[in-house]
This record gives sequence, C-alpha cells and structure tokens, in this order.
Amino acid sequence: MSMSLSRSAGAVLGLALTAVLGATGVAGAQPLPSAPAPAKDRAVAEAPASVIADVQAAAARHHALAPAARVVCYAAHVQDVGWQAAVCDGAVAGTTGQSRRMEALTVATSGTGGVCADAHLADVGWQGWRCAADGQAVTVGTTGQSRRMEALGLRVGSGSVTAQAHVADYGWLNALGGNPVYVGTTGQSRRMEAVRVWV
Repeated sequence: MSMSLSRSAGAVLGLALTAVLGATGVAGAQPLPSAPAPAKDRAVAEAPASVIADVQAAAARHHALAPAARVVCYAAHVQDVGWQAAVCDGAVAGTTGQSRRMEALTVATSGTGGVCADAHLADVGWQGWRCAADGQAVTVGTTGQSRRMEALGLRVGSGSVTAQAHVADYGWLNALGGNPVYVGTTGQSRRMEAVRVWV
C-alpha cells in the first residue's frame, strides 16, 4: 500500500513539475504562442522590405556558415537615425551614449524553430506577440510616431533566448535568459536605447 502511494505521489509531483517547468520554458521545446492581430489603437511598425531582406539574409548567411548553429539577427529603428543595418548573435542594435530611443525592432532566427517578439511602448503598453518561422523576420514597435520602446519580450520555438537592454539613465541592464525573456523596464517611462540578443 505504501509503495502504491509513493508511486502515486511521485506521479503527481512529476506532473506538477512538468507543468511548472513547461510554463517557464525550461523543459524542452515549447510551441510558439499564437500571434493575435494587434488592436487598432496599437499600430505595429512594418519594416521596409529592404530591412526585412537584410535581417533574413544575415540570418541565412550565418546559418550557412554553421548549419547546426542557432542564429538570431536583428535590426533596430532608432530616433533620428531610422533603420540600422542588421546585426547578429549578441551585437549591439540601437545606440548608446546618444540619448536616442529605440522605436522598433525586426528579428529573425535560424535553428530555433521560429521567433516571437512583443514590445512595450510609451502610451500603448504591450502590443501583443508577433511570430515568424525560422528564416522569416518579425517586426515590433512603431515608426513615424516618435514613440519609445520601453521593454522587449522574445520567445523562440525551442531552447532559450538571452537578451540585454540598454535603458535611459541606467545603461546596460543584466542579461536575462529564458523562454520567453523580457528586458527593459515598464512603468518607469524609460526609453530602451539598445539591445543585444543571443540564442
């Protein structure tokens, strides 16, 4: 009797741990969240075709060099600068020391099962997840609205993602890893100025 109770308790504990670890993205591959349509008052930037092509091509080049590697490439839209060139795997997108706000980010991955992104924007809040398959780019944030990005959420189809935000008056915050991962600040009216991402 005590043996069957122990097995039952072990099974319940195992199910509970699986639920908790699965919810935090620690236990294996997680499906990408669905990408709800943004609300009408929460317009999402659409990066120009040239920016999307640049980010996707950068991810494809890095993947071609190391087919088994996990790759993330991204480009930032920055106040008074516009869209920057794509960077990959921990390089800085955005600016530091110039007091310029990041307004949007386009990101693509390879070898991760796809990527989802969500941006927290001034006077808007969280936009909602937007997702793309491996090799395709997704864009969050806004352009042409002079609206600062304050925080960024990222999620990949398998494994984990690490990101680090550079925030006004704070500088570089600690790098955080997980699936999903959130960097930046909310409720403080602080602009994100730059970001670094690894997978």
